[in-house]
Amino acid sequence: VNPVTIMLVINGDDCLLGRGHGWPEGSFSALAGFVSPGETIEEAVKREVLEEAGIVVNNVRYVKSQPWPFPSSLMIGVFCQAVNIDIKIDPNELEDAKWFDKDKIRRVLYEGGDDVFRVPEKLAIARHLLEHWLNE
Repeated sequence: VNPVTIMLVINGDDCLLGRGHGWPEGSFSALAGFVSPGETIEEAVKREVLEEAGIVVNNVRYVKSQPWPFPSSLMIGVFCQAVNIDIKIDPNELEDAKWFDKDKIRRVLYEGGDDVFRVPEKLAIARHLLEHWLNE
């Protein structure tokens, strides 16, 4: 089983979501990455967010986990706080990344969606992280 961090980066009432290569247009999700051998969850979160989006984070907080069979992973869901907000994506890692506010996320989750912006399906831990964040 491979441990994978999946993190919702938060800055006040905004969260950072990314879009992977080959994803449907407008689909965004929490950032994620594998934990390297000998690395803590907190170290992996900080490294992955910095590598993928150029954002420094702190205050990593565990929320929940989810087994994921593709490819035999354990998703470790966390919240973390952004130290900076200027996104500098690594084009090898992400196609896009943006800040979204709670109102936008709430409208998409609970009021029928958006033709341009989509969040993960109900089964995905990224969706659970978004819902948990909205209800805090």
